Amino acid sequence: MSWWWSGAVGAARKTLNQDKVPSSYESVALVVGITGIVGNSLAEILPLPDTPGGPWKVYGVARRPRPPWDANHPVEYIQCDISNPEETQSSLSRLNDVTHLFYVTWASRSTEAENCEINSKMFRNVLNCIIPNAPKLQHICLQTGKKHYFGSFEASGIAAHDPPYSEDLPRLESPNFYYNLEDILFEEVKKKDGLTWSVHRPGTIFGFSPHSMMNMICTLSVYAAICKHEGTVLRFPGTKEAWSLYSEASDADLIAEQEIWAAVDPYAKNEAFNCSNGDVFKWKHFWKVLAEQFEVECGEFEGDERLTLVELMKDKESVWDEIVKEYNLVPTKLEDIGVWWFVDYILGIEYPLDTMNKSKEHGFLGFRNSKSSFIHWIDKLKDSKIVP
Repeated sequence: MSWWWSGAVGAARKTLNQDKVPSSYESVALVVGITGIVGNSLAEILPLPDTPGGPWKVYGVARRPRPPWDANHPVEYIQCDISNPEETQSSLSRLNDVTHLFYVTWASRSTEAENCEINSKMFRNVLNCIIPNAPKLQHICLQTGKKHYFGSFEASGIAAHDPPYSEDLPRLESPNFYYNLEDILFEEVKKKDGLTWSVHRPGTIFGFSPHSMMNMICTLSVYAAICKHEGTVLRFPGTKEAWSLYSEASDADLIAEQEIWAAVDPYAKNEAFNCSNGDVFKWKHFWKVLAEQFEVECGEFEGDERLTLVELMKDKESVWDEIVKEYNLVPTKLEDIGVWWFVDYILGIEYPLDTMNKSKEHGFLGFRNSKSSFIHWIDKLKDSKIVP
């Protein structure tokens, strides 16, 4: 059974024996965005003894200090603000042994024009350090997302493509920082002979990272925990379309596995790939699952007058502080881990589906059961004492 197939059914989830440190490394990964939702999965999977391309040495870059939930990962942690070119040069130019770059981070600003500017700057800063200084660099993996197909959050007047989305669909005629990052990638890889690339486009990610700007599972778990604490119904903050029509998700471990596959498999080079679990679900079913996991009364869709988490969770900071204290959780602030606007956005649309045909045709057969994924990441948050 190949690793890619084993990973699909969960066999790749193993505990790393940290007593067995490799005497030498076959590959050296630089993960930019190591505390993010996919960066966390890469930090766990890359060092495993059976991960293809390994043994892997892993550098991890993030803007903030190393969080407590990341402390056990066998990663050389580098705190660096990559929007600062001088700091980036000082921190990353010494990494001359890097063979694979995984760029899985982004910055959010108030307009898409500003998003294009800051994210382009960050990506260039990293590439300007790594490409000239890492002679063994083989591959650059860039993670973007489904907004490649339906536009940025502010592109409401732009006609999106008709789903299911396939990777050969043309770009939309509107600003999108994903397009800028791809253009920079294609431009920069030409500067080094033999350097290859891959682009990965997940949808709504199910995973673990209290530092993620778009963490569906963490935000919903925090909401459910507050409902439990206050003895209120878990009301559904979304539209009828989100409640009753099909949605899909992208498991963070699955995305990490696809990115590693593309980094080491010759047949996956210089391609863009969608990444979703391979099944569909309805939020009206998963809402019951969420309620069961937190032992709270499950609400139903309440009608056309839209509820939003932004309104429901207004002024709940003190409630969350009580929960953190009562259950001895990792100290967090509600505004950092409750990304209400993002969940409101996802639960306010008819979610577009994609196709995984191209990925499968190129040899990646990984998949996830979305219900199992949903429960797994809730359990991970509980085990890490982020939520009770």
